[in-house]
Amino acid sequence: MSQSQGVANSGDLERDARLVNASGHDIAPGEIAIGVVIGRMSEFFDFFVYAIASVLVFPRVFFPNAEPYMAMIYSFAIFPLAFIARPLGSVIFMAVDRKHGRGAKLTMALFLLGGSTAAISFLPDYATLGATAIVLLGLFRFLQGIALGGTWDGLASLLALNAPPHRRGWYAMMPQLGAPLGFMLAAALFAFLLATMPAEDFQDWGWRYPFFVAFAVNVVALFARLRLVATPEFTALLDRDELQPARVSATLKDNGWNILLGAFVPLACFALFHLVTVFPLAWINLYTSRDDGGFLLVQIAGAAVSIVTIVISGLVADRIGRRRLLAVGAGFIGLFSFVAPFLLGGGRSGEATFVILGFAVLGFSFGQASGAVASNFERRLRYTGAALTSDVAWLIGAGFSPLIVLSLSSHLGLIAVGGYLLSGAICTLAALMTNNQLQLDMRDR
Repeated sequence: MSQSQGVANSGDLERDARLVNASGHDIAPGEIAIGVVIGRMSEFFDFFVYAIASVLVFPRVFFPNAEPYMAMIYSFAIFPLAFIARPLGSVIFMAVDRKHGRGAKLTMALFLLGGSTAAISFLPDYATLGATAIVLLGLFRFLQGIALGGTWDGLASLLALNAPPHRRGWYAMMPQLGAPLGFMLAAALFAFLLATMPAEDFQDWGWRYPFFVAFAVNVVALFARLRLVATPEFTALLDRDELQPARVSATLKDNGWNILLGAFVPLACFALFHLVTVFPLAWINLYTSRDDGGFLLVQIAGAAVSIVTIVISGLVADRIGRRRLLAVGAGFIGLFSFVAPFLLGGGRSGEATFVILGFAVLGFSFGQASGAVASNFERRLRYTGAALTSDVAWLIGAGFSPLIVLSLSSHLGLIAVGGYLLSGAICTLAALMTNNQLQLDMRDR
């Protein structure tokens, strides 16, 4: 079935969006960028609502009989399920894409993402349902990952291919803005609830509200993305740039090495990703008397700083090149790894400095982390290859980091934070060097 046929038969939502946008105008990179930012923000909002609750809520609600540290470890053991499920979601939804079109895939994926996130808000606690409550939490977390595998719409790749050659770094950073925006929205909701509700009410029912909001956010994001995906102009661009879903088996067979290499390129910033969001909140909660809501406000300020450095990354990348910027960013993360343990263990001022500086370094590197080696893929495999690369990168670089770093830090001290970050920086630099050597070899042939 052709892509145009898939679009025509992919449901009422897509047809409505198609009618609204059948104006025949050309789609500019700026329009694509807006759709990408809105879509990524909704995904990261769902992601961070769960991440924050995994620290502030789930240890008490689902593991009340464990001492605080072990309850947090149990909560973080469920956390990676979404990252494990995400590649499976890509396999499932690529098949949906081929058969029914991108609009149908996005509609199903975003409703599943919003629905599984909202379903967590209705879960009974351990005192009511026992171990079944934990199983259901794991199930919904797994479904979140399945859904995330289906939210890949090709907009980011299309944006990269249609951006002016001298502005590709600028447009490449735009999708990355969704991460800090999604975090700020999720953290602000939790900070507001913590500041305005008694602790008992928050633990009983207040924490459920952000999960319920997630469904509404995903509906808004769905229409924003269908506004582009459902247009004939968008379909024509996808056909021209060969951004069509290939079979996963064929992609792995022909470009498996590129997927693995691409997954290691952003490892430095992905290692840092949870070490300035989820992990420090857990450390503060367990080992200090600092107010959780107040620390969330510090993290919101850090996320705002990361927006600035993401934008800077786009400007710098257009001057020195995206891959060179990634190498510089990995170097900054490597340097940060040496001071991070001392900052996080340095009291309130040190903790705030850790968050602000960490977010600043993260934004500079994360701003160019998406698809930096996507040009290695054949065009016919780029859509599927980019999706699988992202899935593997998040799984390797970020999925297990809260669990690993909290476990190591609790036994070895905060020096483990620095060691983890340094290992990520080394992996990124090694992957970039390998990629450069491969390209030189290809030119010599």
